[in-house]
Order: sequence, then structure tokens, then C-alpha cells
Amino acid sequence: MDFAVIMAGGSGKRLWPLSRQKRPKQVLRLLDGQTLLRKCFERLQGLFDLRNILVLTNAEFVDVVQENLAELPKQNVIAEPVIRDTAGAIGLAAAVLYKYDRAATMAVVTADQLLEPAEVFHTAMRSAISFVNQHPNALVTFGIKPTYPATELGYLRLSKSAERAPHSAVHRVEAFKEKPGLATAQSYVDSGDYFWNSGMFVWHCQTILEQLKRFLPASTEPLQKIQSAWGGPEQQQVLCEWFPKLPKISIDFAVMEKAEHVYGLPLDCRWLDMGSFAALADVITADANNNIVVAGASELLDCRDSIIITEENDHLLALVGVKNVIVAHTRDATLVCPVEQGHRLKDLLEEIRKHHQGKYL
Repeated sequence: MDFAVIMAGGSGKRLWPLSRQKRPKQVLRLLDGQTLLRKCFERLQGLFDLRNILVLTNAEFVDVVQENLAELPKQNVIAEPVIRDTAGAIGLAAAVLYKYDRAATMAVVTADQLLEPAEVFHTAMRSAISFVNQHPNALVTFGIKPTYPATELGYLRLSKSAERAPHSAVHRVEAFKEKPGLATAQSYVDSGDYFWNSGMFVWHCQTILEQLKRFLPASTEPLQKIQSAWGGPEQQQVLCEWFPKLPKISIDFAVMEKAEHVYGLPLDCRWLDMGSFAALADVITADANNNIVVAGASELLDCRDSIIITEENDHLLALVGVKNVIVAHTRDATLVCPVEQGHRLKDLLEEIRKHHQGKYL
């Protein structure tokens, strides 16, 4: 059977103070009143049975995820007791699904991405699932044509020749490099031969568990213990005991850079990783002065090239003479930051943690 797993565990530190430890970026209503999680969920409908869509999230996000996806069965939201990056989360989902369906195919998608049009995603996902179901050892990822030398993303080089029909959209991955340095990333973009790794995957649960056992052997015992107890009276106790013992590493570093049977499909669509305020400029129409404004009430006088955001509909944001600045307002915290300094938010949050004991995190 085919399953979809939505990865919804990231907190989104680069969108503070809108995103918090108990209110991740996936549930911010910044896109015409909709959340990224909701848009991701709706993209999967028509591809997967509702009962076959799982969400993996941090334990503190469970309530807000269930509120956002009220029609999803509650048991389909799996709470990770601690953060263990994507290798642990994917291993957990694969172990649970494999226990109930030894032939399970698993599509992994992330809740913090925007893909348009959805039809391109649907076509590529159907092709990937069909390919995996006919080639059970395959690990399939999706490639996005890069627009700049991003160092926070992985890169794929796909073979020039595609697989034989009916899988002509599928190419063997000849090189997989996760998060290269700037010079390397620039060389990849200049070559025209590389794609960004989208962070979405399709594989058999049995196959990814075998790959984790091979390349990340420390994950084997924790996943086996969790799988054995899943569905029984000790499920939560065993999960809380053994999940923290999983290595904290991404699936890209743990498996994808090392595995042999890796394939990719180019995704020819608009793709955005909504990890920062600057990314909003790609999804929200700017005003005549190139300001991105998400606010119920605002007055801007002689302001340009700025990002002004609040979810407080009854709060007026009034700015004068502001240029190239981020202003993000919430009930208890306000961020003012030059746009080009947005990458320093993680450092700022560390200072807030030191001085305010996590009160505003």
C-alpha cells in the first residue's frame, strides 16, 4: 500500500517571533489565511487515501497540528518526544508502517515548502511511486533547478539518459552532495548539471530500514524496540525511552550521499522552501514600493523594500522612512532587523534564551 508522511517538526527559527517553540512555521497563517501544513496536506489529497497520510511532528506541536488538520485521524499524527533530525523521524515512520504492511511504499514530503502548480507535483509523485513499486531497491528523490548557489540545500547530478518507458522521467543520481560550501555550490549552478535536493523522497519502508541498518547501525536497535512495542500498552513508554537514542543526523548525510540505487525526477515547478522572511517575497505580491505587507491594518509613509508582518488583525503597523527592514510583530515580541541581516536570527534567539530563560521562544 502507498503512504505519505508529512515531516512537520521544524520550528522555523528564522521566522521568529511569528514562529515559536510551540507554534511552528508550518501553522502560521501567512498565505491568504492558510498554513503551509494545510497546503501540503491538500496537495496529497487525490494521491493518497486520507487514512494513509501520516504527520510526524514534535510532541509540543501535536495539538496545533491536529487543530490544523481536523479531518486527519488523531492516531495518524505521530509525536517525536525529542528532535532527532530527519533520519530518526523517517526511520520511526518506516518502522511503524512496515510493522503493519510489509510491502508499504512511503512518500516523504515536508510541510514547509510551497509547490506550484500542484499538477506537476502530482505527476512526478505518481511516476516515483510507480517506479519504486517496480524497483523495490530504489531510493527516489526530486530535483529542483537551482536559481542561486544555496549552501543550505543539497545538490543532485542526474544522468543525461532517463530510464526506459514508462519511467522516462526518472534518472539515476550520479552525484549527491548535501550542503556544499559556497564555491562548490556556485560551480554546481554554473555547470547547469545539478539540481537542488527538494527533501522529498519515495521508497519502500523495508528498503530505507535496510539502508539505515547499513549506514547508520546505531539506529537499528532503537527502531526495532519502538516497532516491537508500537500499538501495544507500552508504545509511549518505549518511544520515549528509545527514540532519544537515535543518532541526530539528516537522512541526506546518513543515507542518500552513500547509497547506491538512488534516482531522481526533475520537478519543473515553482518551489519555495519557506525558511525565512525573505522567502515571503516570492509568494506574496509586493506593493508599489516593493514592500511585502501581511497585516490587517498598516500605514507606510516613504517605505521601500521592506517586509512588514503581523497576525494581530486589530494592531496597526505604522512606519515612516523605513527601507530594507523586516518588522515582525506579535502580542509579546517585535523584531526589527535589516533584511540582509535576517540570517542572524538564530544568534539572536540564543541571546534571548540566555537572558530571558526561554520566555519569548
